[in-house]
This record gives sequence, C-alpha cells and structure tokens, in this order.
Amino acid sequence: MQIDVHDPQGAVLTASGELVSEGTQFHLNFQTGEDGRYVAQGLAFGVYRVSLNHSGFSAASQIVEIHSMVPRRLSVTLGLQPVETQMEISDAGTLMDTTRTSAVYTIGAQTISEQMPSQPGRAVLNAVDAQPGWLYEANGVLHPRGSEYDVQFVVDGMPVTENRSPAFAPPLDSSDVDSMRVMTAGFPAEYGRKLGGVIEVTSPKNNPRGLHGEMDADGGSFSTGSINGTLFYSRGDNRFSIGGDGFHTDRYLDPPVLGNYTNLGNAGGFSASYEHDFANGDRLFSTFNRHAVRYLVPNELVQQQAGQRQDAEQLETAGQAHYTHVISANVVFDAAASLRDAAALLSSNANSTPVIVSQDRGYREGYVRADLAGRHGIHEWKIGADGIFNPVNETLQYTITDPSQFDPGTVLAPPPFSDRRWDVESSAYAEDQIKLGKWNISAGLRFDQYKIAVSQSAWSPRVGVSRYISSLHLLVHGSYDHVFQTPALENLLLASSLKAQAFSGAVLQLPVEPAHANYYEAGFTESFGGKFRIEGNVFRREFHNFSDDNVLLDTGISFPIAFATAEIFGEEIQVALPRWGRFSGFLSYANQVGTGQGPITGGLFLGSEIGGIADTSKFPISQDQRNTARARVRYQAALHLWFAASAGFGSGLPVDLDSSFDYNDALAQYGAAILNQVNFSAGRVRQNFSLDASAGATLYHKEAREISFQLEVNNLTNRLNVLNFASLFSGTAVAAPRSASARMKLAF
Repeated sequence: MQIDVHDPQGAVLTASGELVSEGTQFHLNFQTGEDGRYVAQGLAFGVYRVSLNHSGFSAASQIVEIHSMVPRRLSVTLGLQPVETQMEISDAGTLMDTTRTSAVYTIGAQTISEQMPSQPGRAVLNAVDAQPGWLYEANGVLHPRGSEYDVQFVVDGMPVTENRSPAFAPPLDSSDVDSMRVMTAGFPAEYGRKLGGVIEVTSPKNNPRGLHGEMDADGGSFSTGSINGTLFYSRGDNRFSIGGDGFHTDRYLDPPVLGNYTNLGNAGGFSASYEHDFANGDRLFSTFNRHAVRYLVPNELVQQQAGQRQDAEQLETAGQAHYTHVISANVVFDAAASLRDAAALLSSNANSTPVIVSQDRGYREGYVRADLAGRHGIHEWKIGADGIFNPVNETLQYTITDPSQFDPGTVLAPPPFSDRRWDVESSAYAEDQIKLGKWNISAGLRFDQYKIAVSQSAWSPRVGVSRYISSLHLLVHGSYDHVFQTPALENLLLASSLKAQAFSGAVLQLPVEPAHANYYEAGFTESFGGKFRIEGNVFRREFHNFSDDNVLLDTGISFPIAFATAEIFGEEIQVALPRWGRFSGFLSYANQVGTGQGPITGGLFLGSEIGGIADTSKFPISQDQRNTARARVRYQAALHLWFAASAGFGSGLPVDLDSSFDYNDALAQYGAAILNQVNFSAGRVRQNFSLDASAGATLYHKEAREISFQLEVNNLTNRLNVLNFASLFSGTAVAAPRSASARMKLAF
C-alpha cells in the first residue's frame, strides 16, 4: 500500500503514521519520506486503519481494505488544524474482514516473536498448531484437518510443498517471519499440489530507513542454545538484509523412550535479501539462503543397549527473484522464479539394530510463475500459470542385523537401491473476488498436470460465498474446493521403483497416485463490541487415494502410501480477543472424526504386509484425534512488562497395532511408563495436556534501540505426554518434560 501525504495546497508533507489491523494482528508506526510518501509492504489481506498526523495540521484516519496483489494507493490531505475539532476512527472496524468467504486465521508478529518452544526450530510450527483444526504428531509434523503431509508453506509468494517438520528439513526461524495467514478451506485457485492446509508466510519488510539490526540469544533446558541476528539497511529505493542463525540442543526430536538417548541436534545457516522500488512503481525482490541441520536419531531401549548410532543431515540452498510490474493503476503483472537444492542423508554405525541403514536422497527444484492481476468495479481478478521442474534422486542400502524381527523371506543385505527421475508439474489458474453489496463471491478454476511415478491431470473448481449482516456484526460463509493433491516427494521413488523388489522374496508395489478430494465448509464470524471475535466452522472432506505413510523395515525411513477412500468431518470454534484493555488471548476447540477405508491403492509392501492390501474394512486414520483444545491469555501489566499463560489438550491419537504385536517386546523397547500411557483396549494413546507460562520485559527502549528479556516454562505440571505409539518417526514419540527457556533480544 502506497501512502502519499499533502497539505491543502497540494505540496508534499512529511507525517508520522500508524497502520493497524486487529483482525490480522498488525501494528506499524512509520514516518513518510521527504517526498511525503511511504510504502507499506507484505500486508496480509484484511482491513486496516491508517492514521496520519503532522504538527499544526488535523490528524486524519481512514479504513482501507486490501484483498488483492494490486497495490492500494492512498492520497491523504491534512487540513490546517481547526479549533476544538476532533475526528476518531476506531480500530473496531479492523477486527473482522467482512469480505471473506472462508475461515482464515492470521498470526501476527507479536505472537510469533513470543513463541519459545522447549525444542528449537518449532516456534513457527507451534504458532500454527494453536489454530483450530491443526494438531501435532511425532517430531513436529503438522496435520491440518486430518491430512497427512499435505501442508504447503507459501513464503513471500513462493510455494514450498515438501515436508517442513524438523525431521525432514531445516526449520523456518521465527525471526524470518513477520506474519502468517493460515487456511484450511476456501483456497485461491493459484494454490495447488498440497492443500491439507496452506500457511502464507510474510517476512519482515517494513523496516525504518538507515541501518538497523536485531539479535536474539536463547538458552534453556536440554543444553539448548540458539542465536540469530539480522542487519537491515534501507536507503532511497533500495533495501538490503543479511542474517545468520544457529542452535544446539540435546533434545531435537521427540524420543521413543523417557531416556532421551542420542538426541543431539545442531543447525546453522544464513540468508540475504535485496529489494528495489522503481520510479514507475515496479518492484524487484530477491533472496538467497543456505541452511543445514544435523542430528542423531533417538534410540529405543534395545538400540541404546546395543550401542546404536544413526546420524541424519538435512541441507538446503535456495534463491528466488520476484518482479512486479505496474501496468496501470488497476492492473499488475507479477513474475517469480526460484531454484532450491535440498539433500537428506542418513547413516548407521555397525552396532545398529535391527537394521544398519544408509541413505542419500535429494532434489534440485526449479520453479517459475507468472500472474496478471487486476481490479475493475466489483471484481478483483487474477490469472496465471506456474511450473515445477525437479530432478529427484534416491539411494538406499541396508543390512539386517536381527533377522528375528522380520519375515523369513526378507533379504538380509540386498544390493543398493538407486533411482533418479524428473518431477514435472505445471498448472494454470483463474480466480475472481466479487463484492455485491453485503454479498461476496470467490470463484476459481485450476488445471494441474503431474508426472513422476504416474502421469495425471485434473481440473479443480473452487467457489465460496459469504453474506455480511451489519446489524448483527455477523459474517456467514460457505465454500467448496475440489483439490488435486500430489503424493509426498520424500522417498516417493522408493515406493514406486521396481528396483525395490530386491528387498524381499514377496514384494508388492502399487504406484502412488495423486489424491482427489472434495472439501466443504460452512461457518460464521461474529464481532462483539469491536473487542472480541467468535469464529465457528463445520467441515467435511471426502478423499479418493487418501495419502498416508509407512516405514521401511523399522529403518525410520518413511515413504508415501495411499488408501482407497477417507472421510473427515468435524467442528471448530475460536474465541479471539486481540486486545481488551490490558488483556489479549484466544480459546479454540476442534472436534474431528476421520475414517479411512481400504483397499490400499499405492505404496511398497513386503512379506506379511501384502496380506492386508485387499482389506476393505474401515479404520480411524492416524490423525484421528477426536478433541483438541488450545488457549492463551496475555496480560500487559505495564508499558514494558507482560505475562502470559497457555494450555493445550488432546484426547489422544489412534494406536496402529497388527497381529504380530507382543506386549513383552514392546515393554523391552519402550518401558512400562510409556506403555501405561496407552489404552490398548480402546486402541488409543491416552489424553495429553500441557500448561505453559511466560513473561517478558523491555529493559531499555529509546527510538529504534531496545533491549528485552523473556522467560518461559513449558509443561509446568511435568506431565508425561505420549504423542504416538507404534514405531519410530511415524510411531512412538514422547513430548518434552518440564523445561525452561530464556531469551535476550537486542535491536538498534
């Protein structure tokens, strides 16, 4: 949004300004330049209040709606200050976006910056997990409304569809995130491939002119320490940033036993960005980053006694360029391209049991996109196309050290598995947002082509409708999405290549096809007195070729599989209090039922697993947690002092046990305390609960210089929470016990 300020004669005027949106949790103080202009960037869609003032002139406030990538231009004339004249526009008008046609939850900079998880790399994931319909599984894997691995991050407009949980990729640092919009329905047609949930991430962009910097240093339980710092420089139409980060911890993943054996983790990386605004309104934005995380895979009891050590490493290097060309005041052309190189490595020592395994997999993803967006009358439209061109490679070798754990026909030491293929995905899309008085309509159509293990294409219509009843401050909405979801890329070649037949005398391979699904949602948003907001939704999802995952021979290497059908339905509600006096917070609850049905339609299966392929019975999906609740309350005790408490509850995930399960073997692997947290008769992990408390203080503040301190204690009651129970990575995982963390933040 571009803001221009003038005096009554039309001369440019410098002014102090404030940009606020209670609905998107956004607050920015700014100063226009000598040309009377300020450009606010990276604003989430929503309703904003713009306030401007200059000594000797009347202050001005205005409500502005942002609903497309077409820049908003706001020209404000400040009149001479009259005697005893006052105009006030309340922030209550920004609490709710009355044009939405589906549920969207926005997470602001304050919420993100105050996240201090007990395990590093999870601040962003924790903030998303607190939203209705989302839940954690082992090792920080997010599941939106029951979907497995179908989470898409869109970082500054660039989609990232691969698994971003700690065990699969370097984490996204909270210092790189200014705001997030979280969606589980009503997806714009420009989004495809992974649509269990979409998380739009905006990096910090509205930094003051000149040289500024930030540095955070954290430390806490499990010998955890982290540091990150960023320098920003802005001069004229050019903006630069460069930053680095790193951490060490003795508890990186969620271990399968209380002992927390072999669970070290280290990470490091750096990033840089450059942005330039051209005189005609065009903009160029580019970034480069490189990150690496290295960790040990946690042992079970038997593995620890044997002296097992498994080392894993995730590497990622990425760059992107994004160019926006303003064709006219109402039409914008946007083009973007990125190149990302990612690799994952796993190795085992000679004492590993029951398998010694090594793996090296990776890909080099090229992505291009071009859009044309415009605004005309009641329409905000967008058309575009994008494509992914991605050579994927996988190598794997294993040796079984304990044959008693596997079917007799399993090959003890097969030849190395190696495969390489191209992943080619292209799409075209068109979408429109229509505002008809109090009615709002969103409509879109997307076409996808997919080719790697199989070749398929699909059309995906999307539509949403809402009606704002102003007398009740009530927005009622409904949406339908047809989605075409591509399989998880991680170890997809392993699940699809005939070369894997060397693993066993009995092997069955079924190509993993994309999922086709219909999403339905209906809901409401109600604003009360401009102070708090209630949002409620009911949803239903119907899948064909429902995505899930399996583990290869207890190696911890997971790969995609698919079931014939699945149905997921539920209800969600959130009460949000952006600010009421000194208090803010939220309370959310979700009820969900997810049922899958065979036969299995895709994946790799060895030995006795083949017998269950044709089973057409129904079963609870692995993310079928019936009741989930989250809450947080924050109290601003003084201008520079705050306190907060949060709580989370989950009724427990299903336990996936087959006929070969032996209680005594499980006791030797996991211990009695873990097994006591499993209700075997009900087939579920028992309830989990966590209570956290935090506090923060600004120790020094003057202009842009600030020193602040934060303290947080997680799991205050020291409750033993078992997240999953089955096998490593997709199975048994124990949440962290009571822990404490502290952070010092410097800014100048």
